[in-house]
Amino acid sequence: MPALAIEVRGVRRVYSSKKAPIVALDGIDLEVPTGEFFGLLGPNGAGKTTLIKILTTLLSPSSGTASVFGFDVEKDTKKIRRIMNMVAGGEQSGYGILSVREQLWMFTQFYGLAGAEGWRRVDELIEAVGLAEQRLQRVSTLSTGQRQKMNLARGLLNDPWILFLDEPTLGLDVAAARSLRELIVEWRAAVPGRTILLTTHYMAEADELCERIAIVDHGRILAIGSPDELKRRVQRESIFRIELDRLEGGAQALGRLPGVVSATAAAGNEADTDRQSVVMNLVLEDDGALGRVVGDLADRGSHILGLRKSEPTLEDVFVELVGRGFDEAGTDEPGPSAEAIA
Repeated sequence: MPALAIEVRGVRRVYSSKKAPIVALDGIDLEVPTGEFFGLLGPNGAGKTTLIKILTTLLSPSSGTASVFGFDVEKDTKKIRRIMNMVAGGEQSGYGILSVREQLWMFTQFYGLAGAEGWRRVDELIEAVGLAEQRLQRVSTLSTGQRQKMNLARGLLNDPWILFLDEPTLGLDVAAARSLRELIVEWRAAVPGRTILLTTHYMAEADELCERIAIVDHGRILAIGSPDELKRRVQRESIFRIELDRLEGGAQALGRLPGVVSATAAAGNEADTDRQSVVMNLVLEDDGALGRVVGDLADRGSHILGLRKSEPTLEDVFVELVGRGFDEAGTDEPGPSAEAIA
């Protein structure tokens, strides 16, 4: 396999409109190494869906180039379709009157698998995704979580090199979403080089799964990096929560220590006792100042009952870069039938 699973250079996509052209992608550059679990985060209308449609050969770029495992998205569409698949949240593909086994076998024929090989692959994946008890059950009677497991099995029928996941846990309860994530992680880990591109509105999901994440808005990539690298962009100060058995002299004196930006204290409940504890919130210039605070507290006879550092979240990063949360997002992107402007 080539070193890059995805390579995008200067890709623009412009849709025609009665009012004015809509720029869905505005000069995107992106590299995803082979074997990486990569995430795309962005509000509705950011360009995520358009980029995925281009990479899955459903849409051509207005300008620029894109390739998947070295195959050009415009010239090598058949080659790309043999090595990729896509699973979207809430998809309703197929026929409800068919059983799970029949539905999946139907897709093996679309993917060009021979009859015996197709049935073997279907039964193997039904077992892998935990639908053995529902194998003969009609698709129309499946729960939302069961249906999405079936959709994942469908996406793995052709043993893709790269799997595109577009909101795969959308609408699932906590247990079903966790089960689906575990299946995805197991599938990727089973064979070196398998690559995943995920779009999700669930920040915790992206934080848990993705090795790197790109935050996209208005057709541009605003930032790209590992979850920890992105969080460090908004971590300007170190914030700690310290629980003490007591605090003599108040918090004001701590605020005068070198490296302490602010120190506030409030009453708390000490675990397993009837005594009142003290909870302090500290804002420090850096982690190094914590040692001076701990030393000062020890000199005052305070004992630390608990210490926790407050870390920024991906949502904090998103809001800072985009200027709004998902709930304040714009309109959806145009569909694949929209006419492109060259």
